[in-house]
Amino acid sequence: MPFQSRVDRSMAGDAPWLFLSPHLDDAVLSCGALIEAQAQRRQIVVATLFTESSPAPHTRAAGSFLRQCTVPDAGELFEARRSEDRAVLEDMGVQSLHLGEVDALFRRRSKPPRLGSSTWDRLLPELTHRYPTYRFDIALGRVSRGDREMIRLLRARVAGLLQLTGAELLFCPAGVGRHVDHLITRDLGRDHPANLVMYSDFPYDLLAGPDEAYLSNRGFVRWSWDMGLDTKPGRIRQYATQADALFPAGEIPLIPETYFVPAVPSGVR
Repeated sequence: MPFQSRVDRSMAGDAPWLFLSPHLDDAVLSCGALIEAQAQRRQIVVATLFTESSPAPHTRAAGSFLRQCTVPDAGELFEARRSEDRAVLEDMGVQSLHLGEVDALFRRRSKPPRLGSSTWDRLLPELTHRYPTYRFDIALGRVSRGDREMIRLLRARVAGLLQLTGAELLFCPAGVGRHVDHLITRDLGRDHPANLVMYSDFPYDLLAGPDEAYLSNRGFVRWSWDMGLDTKPGRIRQYATQADALFPAGEIPLIPETYFVPAVPSGVR
């Protein structure tokens, strides 16, 4: 039996779409071509979750990240990133929302060691941060128990945004690369299975694949978008604080955007 994806069905109309972006560039990196094409015919809202840093001292992982960016001060960097995101999405005809949670690299423990957070921050910041390293914490996909309350609040906010926008589709990352912020954002979609579409996390998907078991257990199949890709590198370059760090060789690959959607038999409503 032929199949028609949830996205195909929605594209026949003009109902609003809501995209959840973990960080201040992820939606455009992964979905920019589809977003820009569809913004001409429907309301699109991009809500970015992790849009803040925290003051120094920072972990070595956070320091390494800051050195790769064009702005070495965390507060100034995230202010610049928010401005970039607003400007890019406005140019695309898209509404941007910044939800104000702290990026995993900068999230501190709610209960610091007994010696006092300021002392430990100065001596060994890794002890006061929820994700002390990138490689062995953030990139391993183990979401900290300390994030539970934040996730609970985000679930309520996403539900409110769906109701407020009237979005027919909710786009969340598939978690390719297993960055904890991407996995948290992915799992916010589980409360809304009737609306959910997942997108492949670019450029993580240049080196890693999706969790096939996670997708197949939920009946998701691949759906691709390859129109308007020629304008996408220019949009990504508008995120000037990040582009060189993300693509140090200078070239942004032009590859079709990949989505994961529940297949619906043709003719089924």
